[in-house]
Formats: sequence, C-alpha cells, structure tokens
Amino acid sequence: MTCHEAAPPPVRFLEGKRVYLRPIGLEDTDWYFRSLYNHEGRRLTGTQKHYTRDQIQQYIESKAQDSSSVLLLIAMRDDDQVIGDIQIGAIDTFNRNAFIRIAIEQHEHQGKGLGSEAMLLMLDYGFGILNLHRIELNVFAYNERAIHAYEKIGFQREGIQRQALYYQHAYHDSILMSMLAHEYRAKYVLG
Repeated sequence: MTCHEAAPPPVRFLEGKRVYLRPIGLEDTDWYFRSLYNHEGRRLTGTQKHYTRDQIQQYIESKAQDSSSVLLLIAMRDDDQVIGDIQIGAIDTFNRNAFIRIAIEQHEHQGKGLGSEAMLLMLDYGFGILNLHRIELNVFAYNERAIHAYEKIGFQREGIQRQALYYQHAYHDSILMSMLAHEYRAKYVLG
C-alpha cells in the first residue's frame, strides 16, 4: 500500500446503533497493551499482573487459534475509535456454557450505555449463533455501576465468592451472575 492509498475500513463483525464489535489483530497490540495499564480499568477488573508488549502480542496471536474463545474490540460506529474489548471465553460445547467479560477503557465512555450495547451484541451472538445455553460473569462487589448494568440487561445473581480478590490491601467479594438462553430470548427476541 502506498502512502496515497487509504487503509481499508475496519471489519464490523457485530453492529449496534452506536458501537460495533470487530476482530482484534496484531495492529491492535499497542492499544491493548496501553489499555491494560489504565488505573481505573485495572481496579474494576481486578487486574493484578503486569504484562510486556511482547506478551500481549503473543496473547493476541494465540486468540486467533483459540476455538474456545471469541475476543472482540468495541469501536464507535461514527469514528471507528476503539473504546474497549469484550470476550466470550471458556466455551464448553458439551454443556453449552461460557463466561463473558467486558472492559471499557476510558472514563468518558463509561456510564453511557455503550458497554450494555456491546454486551447485548455479544449475548445475541452467544445465544443466537454459538447456541450457548448459559453465559456467566463475575463482577467485584465494589463495582456497583457494573452490577446495576448487568442486572438491567437481565443477568441474575447466583452467589457470592467471598473474599475472592485481594486488591489494594483488602479482600473483596466476587459476585457470580448468569443469564440463560430462554431468559435472553424472552427479553430481547420474543418480547
């Protein structure tokens, strides 16, 4: 490609009204690496380890070969700006279970429903394409905004993993939540 040729537009794998989900590639290594060092993002996700850029590049390469996981970036429809990532992982095709996780990188994109929109796109993919029966997530008890958003989407609390996370000199509970396929369909497909 010469300097006069424009880069091709990003692939829009799953599209919503304000965001779309796209595959992650090696060209996203620097963004993903930087996002892992966002202080508030690390706190909300309970990220404790540090990573090198090379480790992140290897992780992205490994995801391309991982059939038990779907890792996508969340981008704004109007300007293609990447604002976060979302993953369905540990896909169990026998029991039709998986987990879901999401991270919105910057504060200015949080609390505006963008994460909920991305979550609904991924849930629709998980239940409607991957034919999953149950999708679960864990959220730390101090992340009240996320708990509220997940409950509004339709996740139900299943239990508490007491003092499951040690972060910032204290132990914190982790709340296990899930949604079943028929619950999703009743609220979003048939409703």
